[in-house]
Amino acid sequence: MSSQCRRVFRPVPLVFCLLLAAAAGCSRGGGEPTPEGLPKGVPAAAPAADHRQKVVVLGDSLTAGLGLSATDAFPAILQRKIDDARLPFEVVNAGVSGDTSAGGLRRLDWSLQDGARVLIVALGANDGLRGLPVDEMKRNLAQIIETAQSKKLVVVLAGMEAPPNYGSEYSVSFRQVYSDLAKQYNVRFVPFLLDKVAGQPSLNQADGIHPNLRGAAIVADTVWAALKPELDRLSSS
Repeated sequence: MSSQCRRVFRPVPLVFCLLLAAAAGCSRGGGEPTPEGLPKGVPAAAPAADHRQKVVVLGDSLTAGLGLSATDAFPAILQRKIDDARLPFEVVNAGVSGDTSAGGLRRLDWSLQDGARVLIVALGANDGLRGLPVDEMKRNLAQIIETAQSKKLVVVLAGMEAPPNYGSEYSVSFRQVYSDLAKQYNVRFVPFLLDKVAGQPSLNQADGIHPNLRGAAIVADTVWAALKPELDRLSSS
């Protein structure tokens, strides 16, 4: 097994799962927007201000930074880490609140702007909240990865956990999707996007689901551990 894809599972606090289940109907927008119908406040893609290669973060409200300013969402923190490391990459926040894996797949081509070199896939939380079929989520994520790899992009896959109200079988199958895909496609793997943040009141907003500023910084650290080796490799090649 590749060291990149080694599964490292940490149990998720039950309180986090219960909070996720309770908030299943609270996602903004109530649908899966496409580029032609983006929710209010999500800007259309603008021409790049420079020629840096892009790191696209494809996700949902956790990526969009719901409840935070744009500069405090974890993709923006990743940008600061990249700048501090003097690496020639620009982070593109392609997070849309309420998005599922199917919604992410539908807007993938639009999200992969010219100059995209790395794709961070951070989808699945809303699939789990809605109890959507695990097989469908796996197919959607697989197609996202395959499309990105066909375009020669480096992929980082961030895992998520399902709430427990659909049963242990669903939760285990849901979790397994991410580790299976990481092995199958040999991609960098973050087993749980909210590791060390989920279920910690001091690191989350009042809804108990979305990270606050401190929590977003920890999420950025978690993703950075998987992303930086790839950026170092790309910048030196």
